Amino acid sequence: MEITTIAVSGAGTMGRGIAYAAALGGYRTILQDVAPKALDAGLAWIHQSLVEGVSRSKVTPQQKDAALVNLTSANSVETACASADLIIEAVPEDMQLKIEIFSTLDRYAPPAAILASNTSSLSITEIAAVTSRPGKCIGLHFFNPVPKMKLLEIIRAPETSDDTLQTCREVGRRMGKEAVVVRDSPGFITSRINAMIGNEAFYMLEAGVASAADIDKAVKLGLNHPMGPFEMVDLVGLDVRLSILEYLHRTLGEKFRPCPLLAQYVRDGRLGRKSGRGVHDYNL
Repeated sequence: MEITTIAVSGAGTMGRGIAYAAALGGYRTILQDVAPKALDAGLAWIHQSLVEGVSRSKVTPQQKDAALVNLTSANSVETACASADLIIEAVPEDMQLKIEIFSTLDRYAPPAAILASNTSSLSITEIAAVTSRPGKCIGLHFFNPVPKMKLLEIIRAPETSDDTLQTCREVGRRMGKEAVVVRDSPGFITSRINAMIGNEAFYMLEAGVASAADIDKAVKLGLNHPMGPFEMVDLVGLDVRLSILEYLHRTLGEKFRPCPLLAQYVRDGRLGRKSGRGVHDYNL
């Protein structure tokens, strides 16, 4: 199947990043959000990111101009997906919300359109079950920040067709991503491993094994990770990490039980960079 138009539902951090990659990859791209402020902010971010890409010689002026021509916006899901060949849902990591969005997408998208979720851990099989097209449902897990991160996890559910898989591989390639294919399972590859590392770091911090700064430094310098586990969770959002761990705990058992310190930070509003304070303080 040839993809010419991609709609992205949700103009938050991930949605706007995916729209950036799609427009830069040469696709007609429709960024959709029901909140006008979020949509305006997403479009402004894409424009600024393209300008900065030109200044860093990562994007040519011609590529920037072409991407901006490719990019349009819509407030309603119905309008956004009416002419799309691929719709990528990028709403918060909540199963009920994703099911509601997929039900709507299935109702208004063309029969041949592929429906993809950017979920980082939730079951594609369960999401696809509410549609009339499970063979055309798939997971496309992009990473934050999308313009810089090369990996794309493609999650294949039991009923995902070969054509859907191969089509999305090509989409990822044109977006400049390196794809890995994962069987639908809780947490896929990266979220499952990252959640385990991050959770253990919280248990170590809670036990007083070392300071947060020293745990981050040890992981970066000793294990060659580009970010420490607390720097990473502050970027992702402690509430997002807690939600993933709670899901993995329910589906995979006790080894993923969230550390009480992480749950306490979330209750205290320490959500990471987006709130100004997580494990580290960004208000200093």
